[in-house]
Amino acid sequence: MTDPIKLNRRSLLLGASITAAAFAAACSDTTTAAAEEKIDLTGVSILITGCSSGFGRLGAEHYARLGAKVFATMRNLPRPEAAELEALAKSDDLDITVLEIDITKDDQVEAGVAAAVKASGGKLDVLVNNAGMSIAGPIEAQDMEATQLIFDTNVYGAQRMARAALPSMRANKSGYIFNVTSQLGRVIIPGFGQYSPTKFALEAMSEQMAYEVAAHGIDVTIIQPGGFPTRIWYNQNAPSAALKARLPEDIIDAYPAFTAGMGKREAGGGTSDPMDIPRAIAGAIAKPQGTRPLRIALHPVARPQEAINKVSAEMQLAVLGESALGPIVKGVLD
Repeated sequence: MTDPIKLNRRSLLLGASITAAAFAAACSDTTTAAAEEKIDLTGVSILITGCSSGFGRLGAEHYARLGAKVFATMRNLPRPEAAELEALAKSDDLDITVLEIDITKDDQVEAGVAAAVKASGGKLDVLVNNAGMSIAGPIEAQDMEATQLIFDTNVYGAQRMARAALPSMRANKSGYIFNVTSQLGRVIIPGFGQYSPTKFALEAMSEQMAYEVAAHGIDVTIIQPGGFPTRIWYNQNAPSAALKARLPEDIIDAYPAFTAGMGKREAGGGTSDPMDIPRAIAGAIAKPQGTRPLRIALHPVARPQEAINKVSAEMQLAVLGESALGPIVKGVLD
């Protein structure tokens, strides 16, 4: 049987080495509070998924305070989080419209995006695919119900939203799509279930899409947060506990280090500032089309994905740089 004490010690040593290496890495392309004061998003229409909490909720308010017309989407309306955001918009005269979109439902995605496009005069400028979820446990423990749920949310949800938004962006020959992945879309930590596999998939899908839509005047940026104190840590408890309840005892006993805490996570992400993500997104929006970065790694200390991003870009250019696709790849990566 696996020894959880040895695993925990190895995990701590691994975490320490990753943090030390990342601390020495080059700084990521973030936007400081001083610089953001100069950002004006007046006239920019932005649709965001997953606005009930975390990066989505913070972003909805932030972009609106910078002048943007914001469509803040969340599922299961009516709900207190929607009422609170609508009240804030009214009291502070912010252009925020709350729309119901469950990104796992085709009809809600189509209807919600269509409503946003219509309300913004037929031109949706920015889509922020922020909604996501996590389910804890080892891979063997991830039954097909859990696996389908997390892929439907973290990967297929972003694909549904992009497919709904892209026709109007192509028609207007401009647009910007942000896909929020994770540091764990580049680095593997055992026990996070299918979270890394979904974020790896979203990384690949986003980069491929960036090459394909560039000719239409559309940019794609991948946001790679490290650990931040948002509700994703707590929100994983319900699906993780439900999964654990379905598991046979032999699987639970086979991976004690990874199954003991399933459904019991209270917090995570340390003391880093979740506003780093909305600030970076606003800064990227303010850049001219065609100059925006493909990837932005975000964390005040640990950004091990930056080294992987660098190698990945070098390999893409080595393989395709001198091919017929070279100009497209260089245009996105340079």
